[in-house]
Amino acid sequence: MKKIVFRKILGLRNQHFFTIDFMVFLLAPLLALAIRLDESFTLAPYLSGLMQATILFLAVKLLVFYTCGFYKRYWRYASIDELQEMATLTVSAIALQTLLFNALYDLSDFPIDSLPRSLPLLDGMLSFLFVGGVRFSVRAVARVSQQDQKFHRRDRVLVVGAGSAGVALVQEMQQHPWNGFYPVAFIDDDPEKQNLCISGLPVVGDRYKIPAVVRSLHIRRVVIAMPAVPGRVIREILDICQSIKVQTSTIPGIHEILNSCIKTNSIRDVQIEDLLRREAIQTDIEKVCQFLRGKKVLITGAGGSIGSEICRQVVKCHPAEMVLLGHGENSVFNIQQELQRMLKKDGETEQSMPRLTAFIGDIRCLSRLEYAFEKFRPEIIFHAAAHKHVPMMELNSPEAIANNVGGTKNLLELALLYDVKHFVTISTDKAVNPTSIMGASKRVAEMLVLQAAQKYNKPFVVVRFGNVLGSRGSVIPTFKRQIASREPITITHPDICRYFMTIPEAVQLVLQATILGRGGEVFMLDMGQPVKIVDLAKDLIRLSGYEVGKDIDIIFTGLRPGEKLFEELFIPGEKYEITEHEKILTVGNASRILPKQLDLKVEALCEAADKNDSNKIVFLLEQLVPEYAPGEATGEKQADILREKTNTTVCVRGIKEGAIST
Repeated sequence: MKKIVFRKILGLRNQHFFTIDFMVFLLAPLLALAIRLDESFTLAPYLSGLMQATILFLAVKLLVFYTCGFYKRYWRYASIDELQEMATLTVSAIALQTLLFNALYDLSDFPIDSLPRSLPLLDGMLSFLFVGGVRFSVRAVARVSQQDQKFHRRDRVLVVGAGSAGVALVQEMQQHPWNGFYPVAFIDDDPEKQNLCISGLPVVGDRYKIPAVVRSLHIRRVVIAMPAVPGRVIREILDICQSIKVQTSTIPGIHEILNSCIKTNSIRDVQIEDLLRREAIQTDIEKVCQFLRGKKVLITGAGGSIGSEICRQVVKCHPAEMVLLGHGENSVFNIQQELQRMLKKDGETEQSMPRLTAFIGDIRCLSRLEYAFEKFRPEIIFHAAAHKHVPMMELNSPEAIANNVGGTKNLLELALLYDVKHFVTISTDKAVNPTSIMGASKRVAEMLVLQAAQKYNKPFVVVRFGNVLGSRGSVIPTFKRQIASREPITITHPDICRYFMTIPEAVQLVLQATILGRGGEVFMLDMGQPVKIVDLAKDLIRLSGYEVGKDIDIIFTGLRPGEKLFEELFIPGEKYEITEHEKILTVGNASRILPKQLDLKVEALCEAADKNDSNKIVFLLEQLVPEYAPGEATGEKQADILREKTNTTVCVRGIKEGAIST
């Protein structure tokens, strides 16, 4: 019998709700009058007026509810949003029917004047209770029926984090028990949440209670649901969980999920990116979207790590057209397909979708680029195409110059010719005091952009940041392959360290810097604390379930050509200033410290690349980039500098606090 009743309730549709509401609205005035008059209630003196009031109230409520789309909702997943809408519509109906009731009340021709003036309010309140009760009973029955079903192999889950993300995750687990998760309790460090129940689960303690809770509640999996906390917190919780050997998972960081919902399929193993995660950054997404909405956007290197993430974030801002320019056909094809799936999943129509064009081309080929500019007429360019592999470019310097310098030069010439409104080039911290061909070539590319901005008064800018986790050139994939093969992890030097960001976070800041730029600036992203590569390797070994020195060894091979022990963020003579965004610094005088005869020297540099003259390339780079120091990448000299050098992060903090200006 219970199953039959549940099936009937779950089978209710909007036409059924309309019929139920019709009957409720017919009965509500009568019940309201009975409640108002209490023991003195008799129907006969009020019958005529009650019939008129009932017809009036019925017409008003059905008109308000129907015209506002109330009968186009799916109530099985009703939430606070539907309840809020229901309350708003009910208040509107009460206001309208009170106005009409009082107007008729003052006319002697209508018997409504025999009724109490509070009737419209009481009728509306009763209608709200009955209508809401009927609809939310569908959700309640759906929850009960799910709980009654038998799902085998469900892991008892302890959720760490009773914030909005944790609650959303628990609700998702409760609504979809077939995914194999059975939430049992919350862990949260907030003392105000201790011993409370949230979404039906108790908050049983802070992170230090995890071992006791896991044992007492027979927990099989711990899920860390705190996407906005820094990596050190994730590391502490992971250490606690690993000490008791309980399976530990997490959900992506806030930079990864962006506007996505928290789902059970978001749960994954803890990754190195989680341990290096920093506090969530606040970006003005709406301002970025206003800037990009309806524009024609060209993205070079669209199939690469940075370029593809720019594509993912730009497409959410509804540009008119996106041209995905890249040299690798497979990677460009993959990002185009991914973007199309994203748009369809978000329910975009053919009319509202931005046009996505995959354009296979090489930025070194001027004629091919000119065809793209003539055909698409881009208004905004994000230039992410570059050769970035330091040792590889050290051995292939003509290719580094042809692509990083010559390709940028081609793009700028066409951007000026076709009146591109905004040009953003992605640079690197390796362009600061470079010791490699790659770093020096990126510094020259910066100079070309800054010169164009200064000479033609254009909002062309440079965004400079360090390594990104998960990129193709990152050490992470190499370490993972070595661990999977149970090989020793190879690191060039025990003191080598780098700045790291996640790709989504870096791109968010790139887009934010774009709207801050007026032209001729270098924006430098706050990279946080530098990370020693050897510590990164140790974390990866532990995350893979192995022990350092016992299962996997670490060996040091010596610095490679062009490789630095540490990366720097400051070029001598550059004046750094804070911006309105706490994570972005700007070099206000960047376009005023350019070398003389830049165009002639760049032309000679490109000619040397065409002739494969590596010696001349090094000579010309030394003329163009005074701080370029080839040959200083190896030896104990760097180690001495590293030990003497003040932590660059302290300098960044000093700039933000006004203590350091240059």
